[in-house]
Amino acid sequence: MTGTGILKGMAVTARNFIGSYFEEDRLTTVQYPEERTPLPENYRNFPFLVYDGDDAHAGLRCVACQICEKECPPQCIYITKSKEKKPDYVGKPQFYPAIFDIDISVCMSCQICVEVCPFEAIKMDKVFELSTPERFDALLLGKEQLAKSNAYYHQIHPAEAAKVDAALAEAAAKKKPAAPAAASATTNAPVKPPQP
Repeated sequence: MTGTGILKGMAVTARNFIGSYFEEDRLTTVQYPEERTPLPENYRNFPFLVYDGDDAHAGLRCVACQICEKECPPQCIYITKSKEKKPDYVGKPQFYPAIFDIDISVCMSCQICVEVCPFEAIKMDKVFELSTPERFDALLLGKEQLAKSNAYYHQIHPAEAAKVDAALAEAAAKKKPAAPAAASATTNAPVKPPQP
């Protein structure tokens, strides 16, 4: 029969239109920017650098290994190593980035830099309102703009941040020597006199 496809299509449209008034999670218009819909936890936009503690310079997890710079498809990450070293989360002296820049006008938010980072130092942010009147300088984010605290990371990605912190704590516990406990056990043991 001619026109059955049109009738079926109109039935689907009518069912979706009427059904949207009775569903709990129906689509509605939000008056942006006054009202904002909450973003899901797995939302990803541009990368940022995680630091532990209160000092962004001293607590930065990045050790300037430059893996993210090499693996970045659009080549938008620029890293320069420092001359001196600082201890990482397990106390091993590591280099840190003297310069760490990301050109967000080129970044395609692919998250490859997050996946390849062995130190859990770079993560994806939820900030998407990055329009600026300048054309170049404001879109090149330096280490100071990229550094955000571990508390901020817990705020935007709580489940993922808890897993990362647990893994880092476990790795730090494995690297710490158990020699002091063994040494104290041997020093407290009673000394046997020589047998005649």
